[in-house]
Amino acid sequence: MNYKMMGRFIAQILAIEGVFMLPALSISLCCGDGMAVKGFLITLAILFGIVVVLSLLCRGAPSAFRAREGLVCVGISWIALSLVGCLPFYLSREIPAFVDCFFEMVSGFTTTGASIVPSVEDLSKGILYWRSFSHWLGGMGVLVFLLAFTGEKGQGFTMHLLRAESPGPNVGKLVPKMRKTAAILYLLYIALTVLNIVFLLMGGMSVFEAVCTAFGTAGTGGFGVKNDSLAGYSSYLQNVTTVFMILFGVNFSCYYLLLIRQWKSVFRDEELRLYFGIILGSTLLITLNIRGLYGSLGETIRHAAFQVGSIITTTGFATTDFDLWPSFSKTILLCLMVVGACAGSTGGGLKVARVLLLFKGLRRNIRQMLQPRKVELVRNNGQTVDQKILDNTNAYLAAYVIIIFAVFAIISLDGFSAGTNFSAVLCTFNNIGPGLEAVGPTCNFSLFSPLSKLVLSWAMLAGRLEIFPILVLFSKSTWKQR
Repeated sequence: MNYKMMGRFIAQILAIEGVFMLPALSISLCCGDGMAVKGFLITLAILFGIVVVLSLLCRGAPSAFRAREGLVCVGISWIALSLVGCLPFYLSREIPAFVDCFFEMVSGFTTTGASIVPSVEDLSKGILYWRSFSHWLGGMGVLVFLLAFTGEKGQGFTMHLLRAESPGPNVGKLVPKMRKTAAILYLLYIALTVLNIVFLLMGGMSVFEAVCTAFGTAGTGGFGVKNDSLAGYSSYLQNVTTVFMILFGVNFSCYYLLLIRQWKSVFRDEELRLYFGIILGSTLLITLNIRGLYGSLGETIRHAAFQVGSIITTTGFATTDFDLWPSFSKTILLCLMVVGACAGSTGGGLKVARVLLLFKGLRRNIRQMLQPRKVELVRNNGQTVDQKILDNTNAYLAAYVIIIFAVFAIISLDGFSAGTNFSAVLCTFNNIGPGLEAVGPTCNFSLFSPLSKLVLSWAMLAGRLEIFPILVLFSKSTWKQR
């Protein structure tokens, strides 16, 4: 195990976190929020100390970097980011309990949007900004940022880290060099975020609210700056957010293909077509089911489309209390929680690509049962899918189901209803945010015990990192010297 290389890498990650904390500190200084300023300054001092110590201890690290180190680095880095990132909440006393601070920060970085704060409007602007910015940083991934904009090199360094942090059943290169691929992804991410801010400003949002809302939309996170999420904003702003939530749920490789004018490759993408098909079909079904709850057909379609876009992309914004919708509509939303967005997007969930592969694998197995001697291949976008990818997809599904029921069993000790507990697990593990019943869009997660909050925090990390980088931390073979 290359501990020195890992230590140097974690030091760089924490240094990046410190740099990105400076705008939040500046906002607190401008607003005269003394306790928030104190919280950020002490946190930055702690960060500086950790980075200096790690940098000194890890000088002269060998360059070899294998898959095992990549998985461990990703898991530890995200835990370290959350532990340090939550300190401004705790030190400013705006969130008194440390476990609550940790839950809130994990929810931010993993782009979940589940909150324990009863009234977000009582938080200072600097804290609100840092809370929302954590979505943006976690959406594309702070490790991808490191790969894109630093000169770190090592044998297998970039590929192992990108594979460990990027969502989806398979990670490929847009261009021959992985570092350039990471840079392209982030530049596309920044461009779409800026475009989102511009459209929100055109609708009359203040600069601060537009930036924070765009951070939540881009990272498909869902932390809002108002207690009612987006319900109090105009129809235009809600529609703009709907469109951009759906856009950020698309595989970013598709945008790159559009830029290089490979239109046919995008239009033929099976995952993309299924993604939009699910959105259109779900919106239509929910619209028909809730048509009597709102004053006009246009309003009904707007709320249905917004919530479908919010849930399938795992953003978690809300324009209405969908917990009051009929059971059929809520069931559709629960299914969308599991499906999630496209692979290679900022969204969470199982991913449309995996769902597609699972169905194709099931179809192949059924055909082989009927015709045992016939060789059946699974194809995606006209290309044969490697059996290793199918095996990994099946393993992911197995781990996915086991974790959901294990976390569900643990938090059930708190004694809340099965509907509350199950939706809490689904919306944290799939990085969505609001669930149903006691954790619905008008409620929060403060009702759970400290143990349940820690378990749900672990579920958020496992869901964002595609399970395995977190699971390997608990494997004995991971830490054996070879």
